[in-house]
Amino acid sequence: MQHRAEARIDLNALASNISFLKTKSGVDLLAVVKADAYGHGLVETGLAAEKSGADWLGVALLEEAITLRTHGVRIPILAWLVPPGSDFNLAAQHDIDIAVASLKALDEISKIANKPRIHIEIDTGMTRGGFLDQWQDLLKADFSQVEVIGLFSHFARADEPGQKQNLDQLEQFKKAINDLAAAGINPPIKHLSNSAATFADPVSTFDLVRTGISMYGLTPDIKTMGDSKSLSLKPVMQLRAKLHLVKDVPAGSAVGYGATAITSSPTKLGVVAMGYADGIPRIAQGAGVFIDGKRAPIIGRVSMDQFVVDLGAQSTAQSGDWVVVFGDGSHGEYTADDWGSASLSINYEIVTRIGPRVPRIYAPHVY
Repeated sequence: MQHRAEARIDLNALASNISFLKTKSGVDLLAVVKADAYGHGLVETGLAAEKSGADWLGVALLEEAITLRTHGVRIPILAWLVPPGSDFNLAAQHDIDIAVASLKALDEISKIANKPRIHIEIDTGMTRGGFLDQWQDLLKADFSQVEVIGLFSHFARADEPGQKQNLDQLEQFKKAINDLAAAGINPPIKHLSNSAATFADPVSTFDLVRTGISMYGLTPDIKTMGDSKSLSLKPVMQLRAKLHLVKDVPAGSAVGYGATAITSSPTKLGVVAMGYADGIPRIAQGAGVFIDGKRAPIIGRVSMDQFVVDLGAQSTAQSGDWVVVFGDGSHGEYTADDWGSASLSINYEIVTRIGPRVPRIYAPHVY
């Protein structure tokens, strides 16, 4: 069956990024595959990451972890957004490590048989997940019914190297390690570094790095850290779509809902068979597609299932041709970074929002 759009996932690029990041960090690597592996496909990416040398997989949700286990993933999996009231028994049955961020969660998970494996999450300054006001009470808690495998926290500004908050969070994390040791708790795995810190802050490496965006070949922040190429990363996803229609239009033609754009001269327009229902940001202006060796910018508003690009009067594009929405930029095409900037957002959002109507095509095949 011919697709009208597809996300092509280069698993060789994924493997290259994992190998590079492991070598750079010098420690074990947790491949972050939450949110459908940042839009790249949970199961296929998880299996490929394991095959490529990842030591752990990390997810937000328990159901993501269970899906990975039931599809054959064997390496350790950590799920870190598993609130009280979750099925901790099911987590233990599937040999899934659980992050604990509250006394209530610790109490519930401690009632499970077979000493479940936990990672304690400490809030070192992001003021999001992790123990903060309950920390001193945690140090007095009964850990006899759990196996404390890890202690971790998360940087708020690691993609801004040199920010004092990074150093403050590192010092808070070290203090938490010492606090636990004084209470007789010595987790064998301490992890703090995300993708940005893996590049910019080697003193925060500890025993494990958690690489998400960089594993997919994208920069943590193009403004402060440079693009993928400058970081020696290979973008894993290329998004492409069919031209549903190509038409010649005269000058003065109003394009799209609200007539927000009007052609200034005779030109060819292309209707791209993707829209905001597929993850193309409706707000996007300044991005577009690549065809015939050049960029064709968006003109008018993005619709639910389609958007229009200005191909230029001399274009030889035809209805049914493929266009590249974003890729690695090596041929001049738009990148996920370009689309992020054009949408007043970031590359993370661009790849994770690609919807389920867009099939993922893997090369080489996982199975």
